[in-house]
Amino acid sequence: MSQPQSAGPPDPGGRRPAWREGLDRLKAGATTEPGRLRIIGAALAALLVGFGAVTAWQVADRAAAADAVVRRSQPLSADAADIYRSLADADTTAAGGFLAGGQEPRAVRQRYEKDITLASELLTKAAADTDDTDPAGREVAKLNEQLPVYTGLVETARANNRQGLPLGGAYLRYASDRMREELLPAARALYETETGRLGHDYDDAESWPWAALATGVVALGALGWAQHRNYLRTNRVFNHGLLTATVGATVVLLWLVAAHAWSRADLTDSFEHGAKPLQVLNEARITSLQARGDENLTLVARGAVLTAAGEDAYETSYRKGMKELVGSETADPAKGTLLDRARSLADGSGGREPVAKAIEAVHQWQQRHAEARAADDSGYYDQALPKVIGEKDSTGEYFDRVDTELRRALAHEQDDFRHSADDGRGALTGLAAGAAVLAVLGAAGAVLGIGRRLSEYR
Repeated sequence: MSQPQSAGPPDPGGRRPAWREGLDRLKAGATTEPGRLRIIGAALAALLVGFGAVTAWQVADRAAAADAVVRRSQPLSADAADIYRSLADADTTAAGGFLAGGQEPRAVRQRYEKDITLASELLTKAAADTDDTDPAGREVAKLNEQLPVYTGLVETARANNRQGLPLGGAYLRYASDRMREELLPAARALYETETGRLGHDYDDAESWPWAALATGVVALGALGWAQHRNYLRTNRVFNHGLLTATVGATVVLLWLVAAHAWSRADLTDSFEHGAKPLQVLNEARITSLQARGDENLTLVARGAVLTAAGEDAYETSYRKGMKELVGSETADPAKGTLLDRARSLADGSGGREPVAKAIEAVHQWQQRHAEARAADDSGYYDQALPKVIGEKDSTGEYFDRVDTELRRALAHEQDDFRHSADDGRGALTGLAAGAAVLAVLGAAGAVLGIGRRLSEYR
């Protein structure tokens, strides 16, 4: 039998691959004017379709980020601030109720329960929007785990207080320590995570669509070159198809620049006159709540909790909070303090007026606090107590005024944020779809315009 022959090199005279033949035909066609026109037409159509596709993609991406600012990240940031505020207020209210003795006022009890209920509801909502792999999700899980422990300790403190047992104060201090060392740090971490996400969404929504802009400029340049080439060869000023394509691409490019500039301006306004003041006001409200809690716990502890320097720990913490809030006890807040920043960021009388009233109430609170501390330090606890939790001219009355005015300022800034952010989101409406349609029409115009020239060679 004969042995099978091994495969040799391909026969030089055999048929060439199809791709090679296609490339040769393309090269040959490019040496003729009809061939060059076909290549130009295909390139223009591809550029215009690419311009439309990139524009639609980048606009849709920024519209989604703007929508996330309005619908997700800012509301979640606000919810995280409310969780923090509710927990801080619950701790403050629990201490105030404890000071009232065994007959805790019903309003105080209801306020505490309202705070705990709100925090629980917001944590349930936050848990639905996060997962365990998300940093925010881990903080939510920690809060859900620790909150029942805290409320249990508060109930134990109340039960002992109703029986007149001094152990109640120890339980309340331990509960407050858990709040300050476990729950509030987790709530702050959650707030900072959500605020960071809000900033990231702002950056995405405001970033310029450089790829779309560059593609549009290249497409317009190519169309201009093609029309100039057509004029040099035919002495005709206009090619209707190419002119239509140029108008379509110009409209898309101008629309893109104008809409994004408008959206960016409104979103920037929503941050500077909405989201940013909201962050400062939330910080101020939380700081005032913690200062109020420290003030109450100073009377609860009766000097039992000291700093390393031997000073009352809660009074020291109160002074620190007031320093962050307004600084000294002068008529004007110190520069850089929370209420000074809130006042400078406030937009219009609707924002400035409640902040000014909050500043005034804080100074009156400080004055009443100094009187209460003087009485307590002199050994007159019974005189100091009504100066802190009394119904008239007490520190509690002025704290409530501060909280009310800050809540008013928050509502005003929230409205400003929503209005500007909605305008910024709306500026991009229809652009993605419009760009795609106009780009396709432009590509069709370019093909028809080149086709008109090709027909002259038939």
